[in-house]
This record gives sequence, structure tokens and C-alpha cells, in this order.
Amino acid sequence: MNVQLNRWRILIASTIINICVGAIYAFSIFALPLTKVFSVSMPDIMIAFTINAAISPIPMILGGKLVDKGGARKAVFIGGAMFGIGFILSGLATAPWMLYITYGIITGIGQGIVYSSTIGNSVKLFPDKRGMAAGIVTAGYGGGTIVIAPIANALITGNGVQSALIMLGAAFLVIILSLGLLVKPSPVGYAPPGWTPPAAGTGKGGVNIPWNEMIKKPLFYVIACLFLIGALSGMMVTANASVIGQNMFGLSAAAAALYVSLYSLSNCIGRVFWGAVSDKIGRVNCLLVIYLVIASMMLTIALTNSVAGFAVAIAGIGLCFGGTMGIFPSIVGEKFGMKYYGVNYGVTFIGYSGAAFFGPRIAGSVAAANDGVFTNAFYIALVISLVGFALTFVYKAMEKQKPEPEVAKAA
Repeated sequence: MNVQLNRWRILIASTIINICVGAIYAFSIFALPLTKVFSVSMPDIMIAFTINAAISPIPMILGGKLVDKGGARKAVFIGGAMFGIGFILSGLATAPWMLYITYGIITGIGQGIVYSSTIGNSVKLFPDKRGMAAGIVTAGYGGGTIVIAPIANALITGNGVQSALIMLGAAFLVIILSLGLLVKPSPVGYAPPGWTPPAAGTGKGGVNIPWNEMIKKPLFYVIACLFLIGALSGMMVTANASVIGQNMFGLSAAAAALYVSLYSLSNCIGRVFWGAVSDKIGRVNCLLVIYLVIASMMLTIALTNSVAGFAVAIAGIGLCFGGTMGIFPSIVGEKFGMKYYGVNYGVTFIGYSGAAFFGPRIAGSVAAANDGVFTNAFYIALVISLVGFALTFVYKAMEKQKPEPEVAKAA
């Protein structure tokens, strides 16, 4: 089907929407002031963020289901409303358990639905440039902290943390719902003018497999494991970058914050860079390079004593973490088809959720056992990334197998 629509405008609107929901990762800005408001410990407050991350596959699947049924705009409205209202209610919370519901569940479900719908719709709109489109739209999500953190910090300083949450929630509501009007669902079988879809059997769209059939295939588990391995090192650093800078490289808290920003920027750039590169050289070649770069950066940060070495390492790790997030949306579409893409990517996102769960815990427990030094955690990540490198060859062999015809059974 060849339908005229401004897909670039939809992509830009989706990216800005994702900058808003990417503010979820700015929670550390709110956490310390909230401990003072409620007179509780940091772990008590961080449970809200843990709940938020733990439930992410559920709203990803819900949002994907809406996209697959042509409801991308509806998903943005539903998710955006929940996200903004969740922030507002978090500002009105009077006890930590209320935060667990408002920030953990309501905001978490909202952001997952929005994120899933913007990725799913964008990848469907750019069958000719899937890696680039996924990279750009996920870069908005990854860059949300860079944009929102200084705004949130200024609002907290001037008005207090609870007022800041309410004001941000109101702003998110207005921005997401307004831009949602620009989001148009991708037509079924959409092909941009001048582009001819590859023939069935090329591995570029000849197969459409629903989730309940996808999870029976060994290829799905290899992809999910590759996703987990690619995201694991990034999540280890995401949760601990400031602590690593202070404990191992003698940085002040303010200086460490700058390196956290460097990591976030690299993460953001990596999504666009590797997504576009993968369109040119292929997803497998990109994955091979990414796992080798992760291994070399982990070796660098483990062996270096200099701040410059720390900066190079976290920038490289950030680029590769971003690349992982930018490439796997395209891999899922190409291996399992676009008809059921939204739900399929939501299910495969379990790989990322595993990384988000295990990564920070591995790094934290290793550091706790070694007087706050993360060196052994870096070596663990190095070995795991080499496992990913080897597993990529397994994936390469499996993807060469002749694809099966479309599975007609509904998801």
C-alpha cells in the first residue's frame, strides 16, 4: 500500500513525546528531596523506581497490541494521560506507599504504552530505514534525562520537589496530548513512495508470526539473550556511573554528575548512530562490533587509573548501550514480521527488563564485597559481552535458515 503521509513529522512528534516519557530516568533528581519530605531512607523511595522498571514488559505489550490494531494515536493518548497524571499524583502523595502506586504503577504503565507505541508505529512507517527510525525515536527516550533533569532541578530548587512533580506532570500532559494529534497510525503494508518491499523469503518482511508462535522458536530466545547481554553493561553503568566516578576516580559529586551527562549523551547518540549504520552494514555486523567495543571499554575502565580513561570508557559503553536499544526493534521486525510487531517487540523487551534487573544488582553486590570498587564487575561484564559476541554467530547461522510462511493464527 502506498499512502501519502508526512512520516517525518510523525517521527519528530514521536521523538519529542519520548523525551517527555524518558523523564522517568530522572527519578534520582527527585529521590533525595523525597526522602526528606517523607523522612525515610533512599531505598524506601527507590522502590517506586524499581516497581516502574519491573512492570515495563506489561505496558510495552499493551501499547504494542494497540499499534498492531491501528491504534497508535489512541495508545499515545492513553499512555500520555497516565504518565502525566501519575506525575501529578506523585506530587500529591503523602507517604512512600502512595509513590509506589503513582510513580511505580500509573506512571510506569503510561510510559511503557507510549514508548511501545511510538517505536512500533515509527518502525512500521520506515520499512526502508528501520534502524535509523528506531534509533531516532528511542534517542528521544534516552535523551529525556538530559533535557528534563536540569529543568526538574530548577523547579525543585525554586518550588520544592512535590510542586515540581505536579508542574512537570501538567506540562507532560499538555505536550504529549498535543503532539499526539500529529501521530497517525501507519497503514497496513505501508511502503513509502519510490521504495519496493523486498520479496518474501529475504528475511526482510516475508514472515509474520504472532507472539504465541514466536516464543516457540529458538531464534526468539537467542534474540532475547542478545538483547539482555547488550543492555546489561549499560544498565550496570546507568545505575552506578556517579558512584564509580567518585569511588574509583576521586571525582567530586558535581564533577561525577558531568560524566553521568556524558554517558547519557553517548547513549542518546548511539541509538541514532548504530541504528543508521545497521541499515548500511546489517544488524549482525553491528552487533559483532558492539559486543567487541563493550568488551574493550570494560577492559579500559577496569585497568585505567585516569579520569580520561574513565571518560572514554563510559562514553563507549553509552554508545553501545544506545546501539543495543536502537538495533533490536529492527531485528524483531525483520525476523518475525511487521503484522504483529507491536506485541512481539513488547515480549522481546523482557530481555531488556532482565538487564535492568540484574545489571545494577551485579555491579552493586560486587562493589559492596570489594570496598566500593567495581573492577571485578567490569571483568564480569567483559566476559558476558564476549559471550554475546559468540552468540551472535549462532544467531547469524539461525537467521540463514529459510523463513516459514506467514502464520495466519491471530495473536
